[in-house]
Amino acid sequence: MSKAIVHIDLDTFFVSCERLLDSSLNGKPVLVGGTSDRGVVSACSYEAREFGIHSAMPMRMARQLCPEAIVIKGNGSTYGKFSDAVTEIIKEQSPLFEKASIDEFYIDVTGMDKFYGCFKWGKELREKIRRETGLPISFGLSTSKTVSKITTNEVKPDNCRQILVGQEKAFLAPLSVKKIPMVGDKMYAQLRNMGIEYVKTVQEIPVELMAKAFGKPGISIWKKANGIDNTPVIPFHERKSISSSITFEKDSIDVQKMKDILSTMSEKLSYYLRNGNKLTSCISVTLRYSDFQTTSRQCKIPHTSCDHILMKKTLELFQQLYTRRVLVRLVGVRFSHLAEGGHQINLFEDSEEMIRLYQAMDKMRNKYGQNAIKRGVTMNTRGIGQAPNPFNGQPQFVPAHRRI
Repeated sequence: MSKAIVHIDLDTFFVSCERLLDSSLNGKPVLVGGTSDRGVVSACSYEAREFGIHSAMPMRMARQLCPEAIVIKGNGSTYGKFSDAVTEIIKEQSPLFEKASIDEFYIDVTGMDKFYGCFKWGKELREKIRRETGLPISFGLSTSKTVSKITTNEVKPDNCRQILVGQEKAFLAPLSVKKIPMVGDKMYAQLRNMGIEYVKTVQEIPVELMAKAFGKPGISIWKKANGIDNTPVIPFHERKSISSSITFEKDSIDVQKMKDILSTMSEKLSYYLRNGNKLTSCISVTLRYSDFQTTSRQCKIPHTSCDHILMKKTLELFQQLYTRRVLVRLVGVRFSHLAEGGHQINLFEDSEEMIRLYQAMDKMRNKYGQNAIKRGVTMNTRGIGQAPNPFNGQPQFVPAHRRI
């Protein structure tokens, strides 16, 4: 039996939410993101895209391209509520679904053709979401996540399409290779230098040649170009928080040691957030004294996954919390009130330089290990807080409760 995968995308999600709240924005070029010149565009309307604007573009450049654009800082809490409403509808109607981001879902409807019809079911789900939330929505249906996602991108805005079994290669063939997920600007430039512009060319190239030219990424691109993708839909579990705590082998009163450990845990948890496309808006610090008295303190902050912000706030909470000046048995940090963050790090207030810095650091960590690059204040706590990414198919995992 062939797989049947629906990919759903809420069109220009942040902008659509703003337009539901303020109808005067309809039909106008709208930018959502950091409002300062150092900020970046988190989302833009189709009217703004006609001026060459795209997400992650510096806001300064976007304003130059379209001076009449309406710039909105945005509200992560509001968008989260709209996303939750859509998630609940999909949860009620779907046999198995994965929430890939705040505005993107995969649904496995394999076998439903026997009883109802997958495409008909998808259209009725789309209409239900549009009717109950007012949000425009597009979806693609095919035998794999890759082809369904590409289909959705091709039919936007506010439309749907099914690619029948056996038609995957023919559908993909005339498209630009840049349409293939995982082909970024750098890979696209390399492919163009080889004379490869369309997916059809990749389909005709022996997979061994792609492997020789690009290694494992070349094999992945070849498979996707040929519509081969066996990636399963991962069941959705809403993760509310991530945390890290350490119990000392010997109770300690070394304040600097505790600060260094808390900084390290904050740094690692921030890295997990970014890898999971998550942002936090609530920090909690916990202390357990030698007499087992446990105290904690928390604070709300703007949504972020920047470790320089989270480390600072964590230490401020520790300073407020550690008042007894007695031996400490355990310290811990928890980030909660999580929201989907996409490429954003500090939602709606990112600078292009900050995004590039964090992307570069995380790329090194992903390639060479979590300790490949560290901040100076955490150099003496190597290995603390290190654990598998809790967002990679381990929804109940709480990283790094250890004894040292």
